[in-house]
Amino acid sequence: MTDTGIIKQLFRTENKAMVEKDLATLNEILAPSMELTHMTGYVQPKLEWINQIQNDEMQYFSSKEDNIKDIQIEGNKASFTSQNLVQARIWGGGVNTWPLQMKVYFEKQNDKWIIVKQVASTY
Repeated sequence: MTDTGIIKQLFRTENKAMVEKDLATLNEILAPSMELTHMTGYVQPKLEWINQIQNDEMQYFSSKEDNIKDIQIEGNKASFTSQNLVQARIWGGGVNTWPLQMKVYFEKQNDKWIIVKQVASTY
């Protein structure tokens, strides 16, 4: 599989894992220092995000991919922009479906791609 195929699949694996509360997979595919910048601007460390998924503070019910675009791969670094319709309950709010756009950054470490940073907005 090409690097492009691998990073797309990695992101799809992340989305499936967050819906299924597969914390082991999330922990494996996200860099220890991964940060998720939410639409609110809040920068959340990986372990806090995983804990909030585990404790149902963040509940993801579905993630439907619309588009992956702007793929950039340079050596051991890569990024792309994804657009997914994500149904979730976040921090005690109601269940909503967001047109979520994510700028996702990847690094290849020890010959394995991992997600190192994500920045959320809407589309």
